[in-house]
Amino acid sequence: MRKLLVSAYKEVLLLLRDWGGLAILFFMPAVLIVTITLIQESTFKAVGESSLPIILVDEDNGEIGHMVAGNLNESPNIQLVTEHEGKPIDETYARSLVSEGKYQIALIIPEGISKELNDKVNHNVDQILGEFALVDADSEPTEEKEWKTQEITIYFDPAAGQTFRNGVKSSIEQLLAKVEVRKIYDVFIDQMELEEDPGLLNGDIISFKETIAQKGNDGIIPNAVQHNVPAWILFGIFFIVVPLGINLVKEKNLGTYIRLRTSPVSYAIILGGKILTYTVICLIQFILMLMIAKYVFPLIGLIEFDPGGQFPLMLLIALVSGLAAIGLGILIGTIAETQEQSAPFGAIFVIILAALGGVWVPTFIMPEVMQKISAFSPMNWGISAFYDVILRNGSATDIARPLAYLLLFFTATLLAAILYDKRNKTS
Repeated sequence: MRKLLVSAYKEVLLLLRDWGGLAILFFMPAVLIVTITLIQESTFKAVGESSLPIILVDEDNGEIGHMVAGNLNESPNIQLVTEHEGKPIDETYARSLVSEGKYQIALIIPEGISKELNDKVNHNVDQILGEFALVDADSEPTEEKEWKTQEITIYFDPAAGQTFRNGVKSSIEQLLAKVEVRKIYDVFIDQMELEEDPGLLNGDIISFKETIAQKGNDGIIPNAVQHNVPAWILFGIFFIVVPLGINLVKEKNLGTYIRLRTSPVSYAIILGGKILTYTVICLIQFILMLMIAKYVFPLIGLIEFDPGGQFPLMLLIALVSGLAAIGLGILIGTIAETQEQSAPFGAIFVIILAALGGVWVPTFIMPEVMQKISAFSPMNWGISAFYDVILRNGSATDIARPLAYLLLFFTATLLAAILYDKRNKTS
């Protein structure tokens, strides 16, 4: 036991001599968790709370244009724009403003759309009522006519993403469908010569309620903090691969490793000291970032992250994830011959694992091939376990499988490092 503690103490001394490595271990993850969460939280607020200016060019000046404008004005997050710098906006000017990025959306209502829609609706209503003998029998039969589809043009800023464009188009299509239904309804009321509106369209018959499906506690809507904190905790834990790999290479290049192996200390003790030291560092990282999320976030306008009763399970996930990261770091440091090989490879490989694991982009929106590949990323196992506990109110049973995968990863990488070292030692 004393030899193991001495070996761990040696690792601590190595870390204290490398302030750059300590900065990577503690400062950079702390900066990441604050910066990324703040950016994403601000983005979500911008989408949900800020006003979206939309250029409206009404070339029809008819009933449809007024109904569209009226419905858009009812939305608290939409600001209709018809002038720019005191100059009226036509279609050409609107396209220019959007293409320059001054506005993200322009809606062009074409000339004649109201007349075309009115004629079509009246014709079809007459035909339907005629079949039920609800119109004058002496009236001339309506002739079949081919109607031309009227197109409302939407100009988008080239910088607008596909998801944003799809959302806007869907909202406008729903608005136009509502306008058409209202128009058809009004024509029916007029043709049937009803004295009063029967109120068939008053109020919503069907509405939607958003409910988050959680184990034992439905209805709590997760926020950006709950998504980001576990993701960046995991990223920070895995970044210990870099200083751990560098220290292993240093020991080989400075001859420290040879002196250790020729001393009356087993290889297991040497590795045990590294595992013990870096496991403690991982847990310190975990506690530090939780404290930042709980006490610093409210000071900068973010929601406080409170692990509550899930803290023991989160600590267990951090511990096992740290072991997986340590195994990877030992393997990289054992194989690499120089610091120039170890440091860049370790950093880039961790970023790749983070991208595949869902830290940067959720796995469910990845292409199918990438989703299958992400299933082999240790970061994916770790973040799945965190989400099961934090967002789904999962229990220890729910995270048993991802934790088992992380332990197998740790065992496999450690055995690979031992076998590689043994082969090189005997060759």
